Amino acid sequence: QVQLVESGGGLVQAGGSLRLSCAASGGTFSDYAMGWFRQAPGKERELVVGINWSGGSTYYADFLKGRFTVSRDNAKSTVHLQMNSLKPEDTAVYYCAAQRGRGTYYDYYEYWGQGTQVTVSS
Repeated sequence: QVQLVESGGGLVQAGGSLRLSCAASGGTFSDYAMGWFRQAPGKERELVVGINWSGGSTYYADFLKGRFTVSRDNAKSTVHLQMNSLKPEDTAVYYCAAQRGRGTYYDYYEYWGQGTQVTVSS
């Protein structure tokens, strides 16, 4: 059983930056691909980024246009999401998720964190 705990959310002005972190426990972190998702009020949850077990392969949603960067530290069992040039439309609850496997991202993730709120003011 893998437990995931996100941190780093908050309120930021448009154009600002935030760095989200997700700490994993209860499993061998390098066995898992990690993803960051977000869900805005009234909208479906969407995949933002994916990163494979080693960090050597990443996926970014087209709407990001280079503003976010995902990284992981397997020695510390953490994954980070650096978010720059934030826009009001980035406001959402952000979730990290884990799925065992060697892929970069998946349609299904078995383990989820509780989420962290990101609010971008205009």
